[in-house]
Amino acid sequence: MKKILFLVTQSEFGGAQRYIYEMATNLNKDKYDILVAAGEGDGELFRKLQNSKIQPIYLKWMKRSPWPWHVILAILEILNILKKEKPTTLFLCSTTAGFIGSLASFFYKQKIKTIYRIGGWAFRDPRFWLLNQIILILEKITARWKDKIIVNSEVDRQLALKHKIAPSEKIIKIYNGIELESLNFLSKEKARDYFASKIGFNEQKLNFLVGTVANFYKTKGLPFLIESVNMLSMPNAKYVIIGEGRQRSMLEGLIKKYNLKDKVFLVGRLPNAFQYLKAFDIFVLPSLKEGFPWIILEAMAAETSIIATKVGALPEIITDGKEGILVEPKNSQALAEKINWVLNHPLEKEKMIFSAKEKIKNKFSLEKMVEETEKLLR
Repeated sequence: MKKILFLVTQSEFGGAQRYIYEMATNLNKDKYDILVAAGEGDGELFRKLQNSKIQPIYLKWMKRSPWPWHVILAILEILNILKKEKPTTLFLCSTTAGFIGSLASFFYKQKIKTIYRIGGWAFRDPRFWLLNQIILILEKITARWKDKIIVNSEVDRQLALKHKIAPSEKIIKIYNGIELESLNFLSKEKARDYFASKIGFNEQKLNFLVGTVANFYKTKGLPFLIESVNMLSMPNAKYVIIGEGRQRSMLEGLIKKYNLKDKVFLVGRLPNAFQYLKAFDIFVLPSLKEGFPWIILEAMAAETSIIATKVGALPEIITDGKEGILVEPKNSQALAEKINWVLNHPLEKEKMIFSAKEKIKNKFSLEKMVEETEKLLR
C-alpha cells in the first residue's frame, strides 16, 4: 500500500483544501494510506475529514506569510513527520507549502515522490512587483525538487513554460471536477428563506438576488462588485456576499460610503456555502486573479446565471455569451452593465444556464480529475 502525505499551508477551506478533500476522500482506500497536514486557519478542512479514516496532522509552524524562523521550524516539523510516517508521496498544495515542503523533501534524503499542485501562480497576485519576482525565483529554485507540477488551467501551464519554471514534461494540466449527484443544493425557496431570516429582507418585495462566495482577499475583487451595485438603479434587488477575511473592514467602509447598507450584505462564512447558490438570480465572481475556482462549477451546476472576470481558468470554463458572461477585471461599470443585461434578457439567461450544466457533465467531472491525478501516483 502506498502512503500519501497531503500538505497545505492553511486549514481553512479554500481551493487548495477543497482539492485535497476531494482527492483524499475519493482515492481507493485499499491502495492508499492517506494523511493530511495543514497549518494555521479555522480547521474546517480537518472537520470535513472527521468522518473519514484519514489521519489529520496539525502543523504548528506552517504560516501563510512566514518569518524566516517560521520557515526553518516548519521544515524541521515536516522532516519529523516524513521520518515518522515514511510516505511514498509528498503531495504539496498551495504556494508556501510548495516552497517549504519541497525544501523538507530535499533534506529528507530518502526516496520520495514529490508532487506540487498549484491553483494559480502566486507571482500573479496584485502586489508589489519585487515581491512577485522573489516568489517567481523561489518557484524556479524549488521546482528542481518536485517530480511533477500540476496546474489546473492552460493559462497557468503556459505561464510556467514562459517563465521557465520547469520543463514541459514536468508540468501536467488537470482541470478541477465536481460530482453533480453529490451536490445537495437547498431549493431556491429554502435558500432565500435563509437569507431573508438572516438579513431581514421582505421576500415579497424582492425582484432579484445577486450573490457571490469568496474569501475577503484583495485578489477576489469584491470592492468592484460593491462599486457596481452603486451604479445600478434596482430598488428591489439585494446583493449577498458569503465569506470572511482581512478585507471585511474595508468592504464595510465601502458599503457605508455608498449608503448600501440595505442592499449589500456581508453574511460571513457559511459551511457548505454552495448549498445556497440556487437563491441567486445571478452569481458574480469579480476576481482580479484566479486559478480554477470550484465555486464557478458549483454555480453552473446550481443553474444560476454567471458573470465573472476574464482571469485564470475562467475563460477556459466559460465561453463568453454561451455558458455565462465574462468581463475585464477591475471594471465596475462593466459588471453593472452585465448584471442589468442578464436580468433583462431571461431567454438568453436560460440558454446559458443549460449550456453551463452540459459542459460540466462533459468536461469537468470529479471522476476525471481523480483518475488523471492518480496516474501520477503510480
